[in-house]
Amino acid sequence: MKKYRKPSNKHYLQRGLTSAKYIILGKEINEGLLFKAFLYTIFIATSYIYLNPILKMIVNMVMSEKDLIDPTITWIPSEFYLGHIRQAWKALHYGQAFSISMIVALSSAIFHCVTCALAGYALARLEFPFKKLVFGLLITAFIIPPQVTVLPTIIGYTKLGINDSFLTLIVPSILGFGVKGSLFVIIFRQFFLTQPRELEEAAKIDGASAFRFFLKVMLPLAKPALLVVFLFSFVWTWNDTYLPKMFLVDTQLLPLASEMLSLDRVIESFVESQQMSSDEAGAVKMAASFLAILPPLLIFLIFQRHFVEGVERTGLVE
Repeated sequence: MKKYRKPSNKHYLQRGLTSAKYIILGKEINEGLLFKAFLYTIFIATSYIYLNPILKMIVNMVMSEKDLIDPTITWIPSEFYLGHIRQAWKALHYGQAFSISMIVALSSAIFHCVTCALAGYALARLEFPFKKLVFGLLITAFIIPPQVTVLPTIIGYTKLGINDSFLTLIVPSILGFGVKGSLFVIIFRQFFLTQPRELEEAAKIDGASAFRFFLKVMLPLAKPALLVVFLFSFVWTWNDTYLPKMFLVDTQLLPLASEMLSLDRVIESFVESQQMSSDEAGAVKMAASFLAILPPLLIFLIFQRHFVEGVERTGLVE
């Protein structure tokens, strides 16, 4: 029988050093504490860069005038003051502007999901004459800036009698028109191209038409793409100021983004008439900015995980 040899202290030391090495550096480069600490440092620093302006905006809009001029108060106000939010609400005509923005953004997002999904499905799965030409024209529409087509669009709206109506902001989404529509059609086309052909062949054997196959099979599978297009369209339309400025000239029914453009003029008149100090004016602007970005921010926070999954599955990161 072999005599059992007790491990030496040197052996235990080597094992301890090896274990410490694996813990700090990891067996793979992405498993060690050192790599994770470096990664989280980058994440925290990047998050601070993006979150700092938003947090500063929220803090300043709830500060009183006394706190705003006090250099010792930076992040924690001595009192919670809502006067700036009320002033911003009144200056923006927030109830009316919010309603119009919500109607326009929701309608545009829904119509984009419907029309662009149909067009993307046709380009991805159906065969029809001049298909490559149609796709080429789609790419051309994607690269043409909206400034080129805005004048003919205004003339068309005037002949239809809907100029100066917020319907002018919804009609392009019904037709899948412009840069947004082209991008969304490409997103749907990319998604539908990734689906297996066997599904379509099985549906044809069962006697399903192309439209029924789209409604019953492809559209339920396209939930990730629908979510991506819906969020893109909603936020894009919510923040748009160019088209409302072109189409809504002689009307008081303006969306929230357009009201933000005239906010500086309103606040400057208050400052000149000494109804408001310059410090208060800055706080009111921050409150107005917060009210404007709050709905898209809430929507993104709710659907953030699904949105990231949808972007991955639609092929936008390839």
